[in-house]
Amino acid sequence: MSNHKDQLKGLYAITDENLIPEQHFNRSVESALQGGAKIIQYRDKSDDQQKRLAQATALRLLCDRYEALCIINDDIELARTIAADGIHLGKDDSSITQARKALGDEAIIGVSCYNDINMAIKAEKNSADYVAFGAIFSSSTKPDATVADLDILSLAHLQLSVPVCTIGGITEDNIKQVIQKGADMAAVISGLFSTDDITKKAKTLSQFFH
Repeated sequence: MSNHKDQLKGLYAITDENLIPEQHFNRSVESALQGGAKIIQYRDKSDDQQKRLAQATALRLLCDRYEALCIINDDIELARTIAADGIHLGKDDSSITQARKALGDEAIIGVSCYNDINMAIKAEKNSADYVAFGAIFSSSTKPDATVADLDILSLAHLQLSVPVCTIGGITEDNIKQVIQKGADMAAVISGLFSTDDITKKAKTLSQFFH
């Protein structure tokens, strides 16, 4: 596991088992990488351990090929097994301390902070490598998600030294707003993986970071 913490910027693609048919998993992920996604988070809430291991392993290899970061959502054991670059934790997931102990100092640990700047400050103190705020716009993936105001990104940019990610309903029509407010990364799920041409969409979204 190499130290790629300086790569925490750009388009952050998150997989979704409901949007990506199992037989198209590798192709969909590779399309996002070809389009310029710099970070891919493997997020699968199913109990199919065999599928999860196979897909996460494939994702690790693809991320290596495209020099992108491979992050696992809330599964320390899986992250360790496939030697992922890191893990993303939500408020009900394992603690940063547990993840750090299991994965080591080099591992990237990201934390969802919803609309709570104090939670982000605490996460940074506890050695999180990046924090994520959202939903920043309403999202079809999580229609009931807590909505975070765009201004939280400016606040985070002023109060934190770790990179800031934002998620929720991000499209090419509004991605510029989150970047201007100080987001280092824009996480996209359905805005990427529910489109007909994933590579083209990833290119369109990535270009805003250049």
